[in-house]
Amino acid sequence: MTRGAGHRVAALAAAMFAVLAGAAHGEELVVSATTIPEFKAVFGKVESRDVVAARARIGGTVSDIRVDEGSQVESGAVIAVVVDDKIALERGAAEAEIKALRSQLDNAETDLGRAKQLLATGTATQSRVDQATTLVGVLTNQLSAAEARRAVITQQSTEGEVVAPGSGRVLTVPITRGSVILPGETIATIAGGGYFLRLALPERHAQEISEGDKVLVGRRALAPTATDDKTTFREGTLAKVYPAIEGGRVLADVEVDGLGDYFVGERTLVWIPVGSRPAIVVPTGAVTTRHGVDYVRILQDDTETEVAVILGSEIAGDDGAAKVEVLTGLLEGDRVVLP
Repeated sequence: MTRGAGHRVAALAAAMFAVLAGAAHGEELVVSATTIPEFKAVFGKVESRDVVAARARIGGTVSDIRVDEGSQVESGAVIAVVVDDKIALERGAAEAEIKALRSQLDNAETDLGRAKQLLATGTATQSRVDQATTLVGVLTNQLSAAEARRAVITQQSTEGEVVAPGSGRVLTVPITRGSVILPGETIATIAGGGYFLRLALPERHAQEISEGDKVLVGRRALAPTATDDKTTFREGTLAKVYPAIEGGRVLADVEVDGLGDYFVGERTLVWIPVGSRPAIVVPTGAVTTRHGVDYVRILQDDTETEVAVILGSEIAGDDGAAKVEVLTGLLEGDRVVLP
């Protein structure tokens, strides 16, 4: 090696030593035990707040269906049309009856007027006038009743339209076009009012949960995850804990945003807090992985040393920074070098 090359190697070594010395005196974290919540993974089932039935108000034949399973409907929207051919016949009969009664009423009113004129001239009796007056009153009432029956038939014809009783998603449509149905039969069932998760927990956890607890909701359709990182999952709230235990299970409801794209009845993983435990956590940036082994740099007597660690799950810190639990490799009081 020449003298110039030797000087360059010495300068490079001095520079590397200066970098290491600066790192040894960089920012550090004194490890201390932190209390973290203990979570248990359970399955939550997507439920709708309301499941209402859209029913036919009249009997007849289904002539049109405008929704299918999975359709989104608004309250008051027409989802099917039921036709009863007898309604048109009944309306025609009511119209004919009204015309006949109007003709009879016109004749009775004419007779009443003539009887009153004859009574004034003394050629008719009071009893004839009274009979004509009574007949006019009877026919007037019969005409009013016939018009009321026609109004009922007209209303029945409009009730052939089956409307959605509420906004939501159509779950089932148990009839087809051309089906003959009776009044009150179900045309479709609609899930509405929002969605929530229904949990069935082992009864040993009944005393460990309470309303208002925060929970973590996993991905939909039980999608597998590459890591146990729960910080990427959605957060929900334990909204209700039912007081009865049936079959060794306690029921609880979880409120979480974004369940509208789930299937009703779909299951997903939910992590609920069932206690707490002490743990040692460090920022994820303090961990280095080489050849599948995780290392953390610590200071021992102002000298940087790498120690192998076994990591647990990632945890969201109070400041929002991602941290990871260290199962083994670190002790309380160790000075961790931060990047």
